[in-house]
Amino acid sequence: MNFRKATISDLPEMKELFVQTIQSVCKNDYNTEQINAWTSGAKITQRWIDVVEKQFVLLVIIENKMAGFGTLKDGNYIDFFFIHKDFQRQGIANKIFTELELEAKKHHSKSITSDVSITAKPFFEKKGFVIKAKQKNIVKGVEIINYKMEKEL
Repeated sequence: MNFRKATISDLPEMKELFVQTIQSVCKNDYNTEQINAWTSGAKITQRWIDVVEKQFVLLVIIENKMAGFGTLKDGNYIDFFFIHKDFQRQGIANKIFTELELEAKKHHSKSITSDVSITAKPFFEKKGFVIKAKQKNIVKGVEIINYKMEKEL
């Protein structure tokens, strides 16, 4: 298992991992319409370029395959946090989270926040996050529930 920072050349694989993870891992918590609306975000190329250029983006590579990635925006906001469907429950999320938390501490952040899916909520709760608000987001006319969560550092 290797960690490295993302580059623009990683975007196609990152977007594919994003879509596949949502389609497979989140299918018990979101319906097809919600998943399609959510994954449509992979088509917003400038958003992804901005993520790689402006955020701390950490990739996990196992046997030359992207197993997951997490991003930290402004030193205190976990923007993306996805583990490949074939690498679930192998401790990868724990390792990425630890690195993101260390990066937040380097920025002297007092807390970390994230907008967390129904699927990821139990993981974030185990990491010490608390729910600040249940959110109803409208994406392409479809309501998608997630949670504003926060962890004090």
